[in-house]
Amino acid sequence: MADQKANVSVQTAVPEVRVTITRPPFNPVPGVRKHLPNAGTPRANRAPTTTAPDGSPEWTEQHAHQTVLQQHCAFFDTDDDGVIWPLDTFRGFYALGFGVLLSAFSVLIIHLNFSYPTCPGLLPDPFFRLFLDNMHKAKHGSDSGTYDNEGRFVPQKFEDFFNKYSNGKDGLTLTDLWEALKGQRVIMDPIGWGGAVFEWIATYILLWPEDGVMKREDVRKVFDGSIFPEIASKRRAGKAAKTKAA
Repeated sequence: MADQKANVSVQTAVPEVRVTITRPPFNPVPGVRKHLPNAGTPRANRAPTTTAPDGSPEWTEQHAHQTVLQQHCAFFDTDDDGVIWPLDTFRGFYALGFGVLLSAFSVLIIHLNFSYPTCPGLLPDPFFRLFLDNMHKAKHGSDSGTYDNEGRFVPQKFEDFFNKYSNGKDGLTLTDLWEALKGQRVIMDPIGWGGAVFEWIATYILLWPEDGVMKREDVRKVFDGSIFPEIASKRRAGKAAKTKAA
């Protein structure tokens, strides 16, 4: 009871500053929502939330040697050598249903902006490859903060993001997303602004919810990458079924 009272008494807003009221952070209260211990402590290789306190167990077991950010990229590293070529990215996006033009555009945006920060040396990579060992160096500003600077997953930041912008829903609409993109912007950060817009629009296209609401759990699985093979597998099965029917 004492712990519950302590949580309830935490003041997260002041009436005179409206933004602190309209964007409430996640305030874990035992008994009200599923409790997630130490939500502010970054998880190295697991992406737990209040609705999925164990994250993605099978996926994590397969990728226990990788950070959550590296797991997010693992689907595109098909030969598991720690290097993602532009063609790997194209094939990955195409397998996820983005089509030729959007897949090519994604390759351009991702490899032009993120190749050099992940390079192991001072010289840029002539093939614009991405190196998973240094993927944490590609983190940019104006994002949700769910990945920390070392590529770990911060449950508190994930919960904060949805608490601030979902308006009580179990997900985000495009309108919510627009408010989130504006709300998370930091000054003098054009690369971060552009990166956030690209990543969230790509996520919406990937999930393409029928009711217009990207579900929390689906977004969580985008963060740890576990949803990518699921979607690719469903698309292959759908194409196979159509071919068989024809």
